[in-house]
Amino acid sequence: MVPQLIALDMDGTLLDPQGQLPPDFAELTELARSQGATLIPASGRQLATLQLMFPEFSTFIAENGAVVMRDGDIIATFPLPVEVVERVLDASATLPAEHTLVLCTPAGAFIERDIPDHAVAEISKYYKAVTWVDDLTAVQHDSIIKIAAYCQDGSEANLAPTIDDVVQDHNVAISGKVWLDVMADGVDKGAALTAMAELSSIPLAETAAFGDFLNDYELLRTAGLAVAMDNAHPQLKEIADIIAPSNADNGVATVLRGLFAGVPTSDLSIS
Repeated sequence: MVPQLIALDMDGTLLDPQGQLPPDFAELTELARSQGATLIPASGRQLATLQLMFPEFSTFIAENGAVVMRDGDIIATFPLPVEVVERVLDASATLPAEHTLVLCTPAGAFIERDIPDHAVAEISKYYKAVTWVDDLTAVQHDSIIKIAAYCQDGSEANLAPTIDDVVQDHNVAISGKVWLDVMADGVDKGAALTAMAELSSIPLAETAAFGDFLNDYELLRTAGLAVAMDNAHPQLKEIADIIAPSNADNGVATVLRGLFAGVPTSDLSIS
């Protein structure tokens, strides 16, 4: 059976190592539609960025699940408690490693002006709707749905221990080697896929998800068919039904074309 909802992570999954969409993606999208399947970009990127990347799409899982859009309507957002935002800002000031915070709302992001050029270059890949401010503590904190933290020297080692401690029961996702995201308790890509499936009256058994890193873990656990890339984190490979070729080898397209052609899932895995 062809999955009806197919969630696609971006970096390390659908996008090639240069951050580009595969050349056959438009063809793949039409093939999915002909099979009655909906491809859903599912990313830590903000909604505005995904809309620019996929102008023909109207359904997205953005901000690692903190913003969910279906058929052009935002169906769910999940604000962080104000006190959690303030605790993260306070903790950030004590961290010795150089890092940059991004306060995310459903419509955009707040970033302090005085940040290194490498941070500007990295952040601009993921956040296109940005308001530059002098001080994040002066921003209104009641509409923040995600706090993203960029650390060139590594987010997991340099930021995660302190941030984990101050957010307590809320969700900290390692989104890549240099990124860490804080969302409200229970917010992740998997919960967003569940909401999308329920509103679409599609059983989770008829969903699929592709991913490569730890912020995709709940997404793959939730989906009826879990696909980890060959370049994925080992924890994702452990729970995957299929190991796809790497993002450098257009593995998403390879697996999807096989699924659409009726190839058994056991024959689609490279390991």
